[in-house]
Amino acid sequence: MSDEIAEVLNHLPGWVQEMGIHIISASTDEVTCEWEVTGKHLQAYGIVHGGVHCGVIETLASVGAALVARARGQRVVGLENSTSFIRAVRSGKLTGIARPVTRGRTTQVWEASIRDPQQRLVAQGRVRLLCLSEDQLTEATRPDPPAGGR
Repeated sequence: MSDEIAEVLNHLPGWVQEMGIHIISASTDEVTCEWEVTGKHLQAYGIVHGGVHCGVIETLASVGAALVARARGQRVVGLENSTSFIRAVRSGKLTGIARPVTRGRTTQVWEASIRDPQQRLVAQGRVRLLCLSEDQLTEATRPDPPAGGR
């Protein structure tokens, strides 16, 4: 099942595909990925942009949390992402892994790390996600009414 989910995720349009991230496995216990650093990942100093690390960490945590929530008839939305940048990287293949800290009924917390080919820690983070029913999700994502009210 993990490989099937990863394959589906790898073919969805959006940020993951644009960044060249390949989801290797995805389950309620662990989500892993890898990607080759290219020019689109770099900031002005020629190192991987911190936003890329944040995005990968949030993506891995969100996938795992979504799998947990889906079994309960819920969806998840991110509440908080705290990512620390440990080591600058200019090239090479990076790997990411996320595992749950807690898989609560209303919130989940996942930790993730990114490592270089020598298995040195590059970035690590923690993501907190809110679990919502379909009704709550609709309410939470409804646009604000126009100025002046209804």
